Amino acid sequence: MKKAADEARPLRPRKRTAKVFLDANVLYSAAYLAGSRLGDLWNLSATEMVTSFYAVEEARRNLASDRPEALVRLDALLGAMIIVPEAEDEVLPGSIELDPKDRPILLAAISAMADYLLTGDRAHFGKLYGSRVGRVRILPPADYFKLRRRRGRR
Repeated sequence: MKKAADEARPLRPRKRTAKVFLDANVLYSAAYLAGSRLGDLWNLSATEMVTSFYAVEEARRNLASDRPEALVRLDALLGAMIIVPEAEDEVLPGSIELDPKDRPILLAAISAMADYLLTGDRAHFGKLYGSRVGRVRILPPADYFKLRRRRGRR
């Protein structure tokens, strides 16, 4: 006679962890203003936050000149992230053209095997919003929050 503990339990589907790469402008904005909506990114379930040393340096440089007191918040946010080096590859896939300062961001997201690249840089990434480059889907942060709500994830 089997004990109840030995009986097979139905498997519940596991939520897949999304790897979300943040551009420098998202880091900057989240750190710039305490309590910013962007800070909610760090509280999302099943989410791994990633950025690159290149993005960190850009955010740090801009905060140092605009709002130095926000550097403490930036460091706290970075403590809960994975920071990856710049990508070795310098060639963007397909016929994608980006400003030279934005290329390292997309290449690092691709190299880190991110699921999403969140950027508020509409001028340079806007034409790529909603599209995928490799496995990376490029979105503004507000669209990522909407996507999460539609999928019932918080």
